Amino acid sequence: MQGKHIIVGVTGGIAAYKTAILVRELVKRGAEVKVIMTEKAKEFITPLTLATLSRNPVLVDFFDPTDGRWNSHVSLGLWADAYIIAPATANTLAKMAHGMADNLLTTTYLSARCPVFAAPAMDLDMYAHVATQENLQTLRTRGVQMIEPASGFLASGLEGKGRMAEPEVIAQFVADKLQANLPLTGKNILITAGPTYEKIDPVRFIGNYSSGKMGYAIAETCAQLGATVTLVSGPVQIKAQHANIHVTAVESAAEMFQATTTAFSQADAAILCAAVADFTPTTKADSKIKRGDSGMCIELQPTQDIAAALGSAKKDTQVLVGFALETDNEAANAASKLARKNLDFIVLNSLRNPGTCFGYDNNQITIIDRNGQTKAFPAKSKQAVAADIVENLCEWLNK
Repeated sequence: MQGKHIIVGVTGGIAAYKTAILVRELVKRGAEVKVIMTEKAKEFITPLTLATLSRNPVLVDFFDPTDGRWNSHVSLGLWADAYIIAPATANTLAKMAHGMADNLLTTTYLSARCPVFAAPAMDLDMYAHVATQENLQTLRTRGVQMIEPASGFLASGLEGKGRMAEPEVIAQFVADKLQANLPLTGKNILITAGPTYEKIDPVRFIGNYSSGKMGYAIAETCAQLGATVTLVSGPVQIKAQHANIHVTAVESAAEMFQATTTAFSQADAAILCAAVADFTPTTKADSKIKRGDSGMCIELQPTQDIAAALGSAKKDTQVLVGFALETDNEAANAASKLARKNLDFIVLNSLRNPGTCFGYDNNQITIIDRNGQTKAFPAKSKQAVAADIVENLCEWLNK
């Protein structure tokens, strides 16, 4: 649920106390949560509690009574990636089934373009009543996903079906449904990011300016779209956030080669975004090399070529994506690398584009594929560039 926009609608039932736990669970999973309450819901749990847990003001009225600010149900419906109504009382379910829009909660339901989930909560006889069951069926046929109530001891003192599902169950149900609709669900994506350091001695190395921002942005985007991501990362100062990203930390080109070639056989696609050293010292000193009066020569040898190794091992069902950072003859050099390494497409960026590439938050790319098609993009944030790259990846995975 990392980065998802979730609206939680709270109606006037005793189970509203559980909604505080639900909101906390959604926030823990990385979602941004906004809460809409009915007036009756405020009699069971305070807006202050839910505002504190959601880290957003709670919405009740169409207008903020303190300053007249409009709480737009249309904007809320467009903002949300999911709308969870918990508890969903018999009264609110009836209003939803019949298209009534007499409060902010039901009006937002009618405006929502996102998946809608309802967790019914009421006494067993109310739940079993034919009117309630017909309303539930009507809502199901319209796409509302019901989170079935549990059986057990009820507030009335009776025992039976009608208890709202536990907050953790609701959160997991929604997470599973949102995951199932994502384009990379079930895919394993291998990504490399950051620089490599090639040791000269215990305190010195040959490296480059890569920050890892581009590779990590691609990893986060893939994970948000449902993929399980293996991120082989050189030394960087940033951390992966999404729970579906599994980081393998390496330092040298040799370590990155080993980790990447090992993981590739299980991957549906690999995106080679790391700035891997092309050369490494032939020998590494065991102790610090002391300064002298004369010059110093370091003999270098080529590192193992990760892209070429994966390109030669690539199966027809796998997609392989490379990067090319160029300073001159950009398109020709990128096209040559694309062919030599058996890539499906290559992402070209140029150091001649000011304010992009190493260390910057923006990038400007051109995607060239093996069919000769070229897509040029304007400068964007690296998060937006990641979205463009992953969108192209999804197209290739679906071919």
